[in-house]
Amino acid sequence: MKCLILAAGYATRMYPLTKDFPKPLLPVKEKAILEYLLEDLEENCNIKEYFIVTNHRFILQFEEWKESLAYKDKVVLFDDGSTENENRLGAVKDIEFVIKQAEIKDDLLILAGDNLLDFSLKVFVEEFCKTKHNMVMCHKEENIEKLRKTGVAELSDTGLILNMEEKPIVPKGTYAIPPFYIFTQKILPTIQEGINMGCPSDSPGGFLSWLCKREEVYAMKMPGKRYDIGSLESYETVCKGLEQF
Repeated sequence: MKCLILAAGYATRMYPLTKDFPKPLLPVKEKAILEYLLEDLEENCNIKEYFIVTNHRFILQFEEWKESLAYKDKVVLFDDGSTENENRLGAVKDIEFVIKQAEIKDDLLILAGDNLLDFSLKVFVEEFCKTKHNMVMCHKEENIEKLRKTGVAELSDTGLILNMEEKPIVPKGTYAIPPFYIFTQKILPTIQEGINMGCPSDSPGGFLSWLCKREEVYAMKMPGKRYDIGSLESYETVCKGLEQF
């Protein structure tokens, strides 16, 4: 299995902190947000290679940061060529860009680079390896406003996604689907098909919604908490209030 980490956004909601610095590299307890994910994967998940896609504005910061990693030879950086929020490719096109550039033909773990978890992704990877199902992670969410800002799924008793909508105005389910996916290698070529057919490219949930109508995708409930760093307030909360980091 290989891993693709999405880190090409501009985090405009966190300006001025992220105007000239990438959000995934912001420090929490003197370590970059992204490093917590990578260290867990490196220690527990037997990942062959890490692909990190960023933008042209931040590529130099990522190159400098990469040199500090003990496993840097396994990390490959990609510059998607965008220079500002207005000309960004969007997450789905970034995924397709890396798959083509790296010629990926393996099962692929896809993660957003701006999240912290209080559990290991080992359980997610192990479940995929056992079932070989296309899989995502989900968590129960009762807050309607939060559901309107994320992917929302209805699940069967076995975890099969029956219906998936990205940022629905009227959510039909209560399971939020953040960008933590594992796709089998045979699914990867369909990402270009989805783009060609007009599925939304700004959010990975747009592709996932399209895919769930064509392929079986299962959701695994998160065994712990996820901290999405999407605002200055959420970043300050993580830095000041969470002892596990």
